[in-house]
Amino acid sequence: MDGNLFPTLIFLPVLLSAVLPSSAGVLEPYDLLYDNAVEAFYSADYESVVRYMEGALSSHRQVRATRVRCRLRCQDQHPLDESFSDLRFFDSVLRRAACMNKCIEEKVGTQSLHKVSEDVVQDFNRRIPYNYLQQAYQKLQRPDKAAEAAHTYFQANPEHVEMGRDLEQYKNLQGVEETHFVDREARPHQRSFTAAVQLYDKGDYEGATALFEEALVEYYKADVDCRALCQGPQKFEGQDHLRYRYSLHEVVSDHFTQVLHCEHECVRDLATRPGRLSPMENYLPLHYDYLQFAYFKAGRLEEALQCALTYLLFHEGEEFMKENADYYREELGHDAEPREKAAWYLRRHKQELKLLLIGSKIMGAEFTEGNYWRSTGGRDDSNSVPSGTDGWMEYVPISHKKNVTVTSPQSLKEGGPLLYEGVQLVQNSAALNGTQRVLLDHVLSEEECAELRQLAHTVTMAGDGYKGRMSPHTPNEKFEGASVLKTLQHGFEGRVPMRSARLFYETSERARRIIESYFVLNSTLHFSYTHLVCRTAIKGQQDHRNDLSHPIHADNCLLDPDANECWKEPPAYTNRDYSALLYLNADFEGGEFVFTEMDAKTVTASVKPKCGRMVGFSSGGENPHGVKAVTSGQRCAVALWFTLNPLYRELERLQADEVVQALDTQHVFGQGLNINPKDEL
Repeated sequence: MDGNLFPTLIFLPVLLSAVLPSSAGVLEPYDLLYDNAVEAFYSADYESVVRYMEGALSSHRQVRATRVRCRLRCQDQHPLDESFSDLRFFDSVLRRAACMNKCIEEKVGTQSLHKVSEDVVQDFNRRIPYNYLQQAYQKLQRPDKAAEAAHTYFQANPEHVEMGRDLEQYKNLQGVEETHFVDREARPHQRSFTAAVQLYDKGDYEGATALFEEALVEYYKADVDCRALCQGPQKFEGQDHLRYRYSLHEVVSDHFTQVLHCEHECVRDLATRPGRLSPMENYLPLHYDYLQFAYFKAGRLEEALQCALTYLLFHEGEEFMKENADYYREELGHDAEPREKAAWYLRRHKQELKLLLIGSKIMGAEFTEGNYWRSTGGRDDSNSVPSGTDGWMEYVPISHKKNVTVTSPQSLKEGGPLLYEGVQLVQNSAALNGTQRVLLDHVLSEEECAELRQLAHTVTMAGDGYKGRMSPHTPNEKFEGASVLKTLQHGFEGRVPMRSARLFYETSERARRIIESYFVLNSTLHFSYTHLVCRTAIKGQQDHRNDLSHPIHADNCLLDPDANECWKEPPAYTNRDYSALLYLNADFEGGEFVFTEMDAKTVTASVKPKCGRMVGFSSGGENPHGVKAVTSGQRCAVALWFTLNPLYRELERLQADEVVQALDTQHVFGQGLNINPKDEL
């Protein structure tokens, strides 16, 4: 070991503490600005909405850019690759950390101010601020800015049918021009690539080559930025380092393995467009495919050969490209070298994969190297001149992700007994234009509906089940909910009649038994989640509504309308098999439940809620559904999700079963009921 490093390490706390005080430049946190904007929205102060929301978006961009810039600078100043001994390595790590803290805080202020919740991060990723902005600009009679915000939001939320219709209306408004429909969050590398493909398809090969080259420059820059952002704090899936007694080296190893995994995901992220769930196939190599043919058509064979050879770096042995390269060599009379930038990138990428595989063994994870660069098809191999891409762009999953296309439920039977007297079959799957769908009436009586609505007014809380967000699906409605266990707790405490709490519990069991019987399932249907929910139209926010009460979605997979797929992967609740909604009232406007095709646009069936009406269906991509805007009044229902897998039974339901059993057997019910509400939907 190097003994002369000990003085450095001893004084490093002093070095670190010297950079902790925040400097004069303090950037206001974007989550605070965002909250202020939302509050102003509900107060109808639209000038403040615009001021705060634009400030939040600007702050978000500045924080991200600063982190990238500082991490890259400090990475260059304090490299790790020459650190051989333990002390040299940790000395470099600490110096790099001190460098980054100082750099970032000089630009944006104390870093702790900019640590935002995951909910806010996801809202910005989903471009929710632009939905608020377009409505605020609309109220302020700024149709040009409203169109810009709406277009930006719609690019990442193409399933938002109402927003799509609104955009069509904006095109006909005075003062709105085609130039106003810009994506403010468009990534430069994707914007240039899309524009290049458009010129290519028009036969403008000179213009296309310039834009493809620009797209490559922006892609490699975006790749560097993405990897720099990976150097921050990491989530250790399935491991809690506060509970496990890991050694320092194991913790460091885990951290850098997570960093490598994050960098591994950059390839996928950069090839995925807003609103898409899967990356474009063959994305980076496709640039060189387009370029080799565009340069050929433009008579620039030197560049064409270079791009063909670069493509072959990613796809060794690709026959059509080998033939193209041979053609260029023959025409030129000499050979060439592939582009050094791509060669360097690919060398680094292969090494990264090897390190990732080593790390996966350490952590017990399962990664497969796979082939990032899937080859494209649709080429005519019969031509004696070089073949070019036909512009075909297929979105496919990266191989290490577990993606599942829509599959049929375990049982496709239906028509079993309805079990309860008075329950009436209204429409089956055929009448509802789908599979595994049913509409029933008289599941509840008018008296039972009234009692459950009264219960809802007492026990439901704003944002329950959605991490406290009062309006998780639309800013124009308030969402309130309560679980079975929470309701039983209220009954035990005397805050609501225990009879009403029991009615909620028994109603959900009635719905479960009906669904299990009607669809003739060969195994028990278990509760996955149960919720008493009400959606209330917010007064003053219903004019010109362009959104849904609940956007079109599927319950156990991520709907991808453009790819006509539903991806069974998190954050979807992949173990849910059947769903049901039991309505409690009809005295409101709007709020129709709709089934659609997988395009999330074509409505196949519509259900108007009323007391005792229940719609049940299998939870997969065969049944995309949503809720139209509730424009007046309050819509209440019992929402239920079920699973055929007993391993994924709802914990709260098991606890509720114990409570009811104790009440039924007159056991002493202790005060220490363990309530652990499930924060999901």
